[in-house]
Amino acid sequence: MRQIAIIGSGPAGYYTAEACQKQFGDDVAIDMIDRLPVPYGLIRFGVAPDHQSIKAVARRYEQVALSPNVRFVGNVSVGDQVTVAELLSLYDAVILATGAPVDRALGIPGDDLPGVVGSAAFVGWYNGHPDFAKLDPPLDTQAAVVIGNGNVALDVTRILAKTPAEFVGSDIVAHAFEALGNSAIRKVTMVGRRGPHQIQMTPKELGELGHLERAVPHVDAADLPPDDADGALEPGLRKSVGHLRSFVSLAQDKAVAIDFDFFARPVAIEGDGKVERLIVERTRPTGDGQVEGTGETYAIPCGLVVSCIGYRTPPIPGVPYDERSGRFANQDGRVPVDAHNLYAVGWARRGPTGTIGTNRPDGYLIAETIAADHPEPAGKRGGAGLDSLLAERGADKVSFADWQRIEAAEAARARDGAPREKFVVVADMLAARDA
Repeated sequence: MRQIAIIGSGPAGYYTAEACQKQFGDDVAIDMIDRLPVPYGLIRFGVAPDHQSIKAVARRYEQVALSPNVRFVGNVSVGDQVTVAELLSLYDAVILATGAPVDRALGIPGDDLPGVVGSAAFVGWYNGHPDFAKLDPPLDTQAAVVIGNGNVALDVTRILAKTPAEFVGSDIVAHAFEALGNSAIRKVTMVGRRGPHQIQMTPKELGELGHLERAVPHVDAADLPPDDADGALEPGLRKSVGHLRSFVSLAQDKAVAIDFDFFARPVAIEGDGKVERLIVERTRPTGDGQVEGTGETYAIPCGLVVSCIGYRTPPIPGVPYDERSGRFANQDGRVPVDAHNLYAVGWARRGPTGTIGTNRPDGYLIAETIAADHPEPAGKRGGAGLDSLLAERGADKVSFADWQRIEAAEAARARDGAPREKFVVVADMLAARDA
């Protein structure tokens, strides 16, 4: 029996487990190890709570998880409770599918002031990630700035702008629902150093901003290229830019304003003990899709800055790491270790690029690579060996059946119209399992 361990139980992990099942048939046993007692990673903690249709992909992962040759081993921290070296000795292949859950630093003066929040933390806060449940972002300010021109920036902006009624049907957690309902924010400025033709926003998500109850987006017509320049864009981007053009003429008579500030590069954050303003430098296009500074600076008053500029994969002791790219060092998914059986997949392999679905072909590539590298099983102990180690160390591992009990408890405690009310403390998750 071929023994495979996958570290991480998000989209990359489950697509890879599915691929290994198809590659090796019944002759494979797969352990999916996660430091949290709950699976699904980015689907649970990254996808916006008001995008339930996207979260529905978890049902596909559930079918994989319920297969007899796949185990969920939750509440186990690799690097602390078990080392990568130990896993490499126990399994034919170990696959790093940890994603990229750490914010890239802004790297400008003042980025450590209270009121500056990374998108991983802010999104984790409103999605109920245990690491960020106590974040308490300053929503008692009238103005917020969101740095970035991608879908995460759109999510953050939309969540800040919505009314409580617009969260019906979502699984936004109670502490965020209450805080956002009492928010004083009346202006959100989206800052991007490049222009409308360089945005990384998909049409559906961008179009949602034009249909909010109390908020209205605005784009300065002067920031838009000539209409005939859109023809060279790929269809999705062309449609997104079309939304930006439509925002120019929207009536500005709603309570919350969403301003797109293009060609604006953050250079400093200032304030007396907390965020009070973002200093930006005006940029101009150089003709190759890039920009250069003009030397002109101005201030955007704000009490909250959410940085949505990308993510990094956290290092794991004993695993080669590419500091520059913020991911595990690898060549086509192979991570260079002496055992020659360590692999990386998804964002942990290629960095935070692509959509959730991009992880599926990535997982199949790694399954094929493992088959080529290790044509025959090596007779390793796999899950039995892991269980022995964890028992010796007193680890309280969580199974998929345990997760299903946690999930049922979350559904039972949901507010009206919501699919669930997530537990945001690990101890509460374990208590629900044991109830």
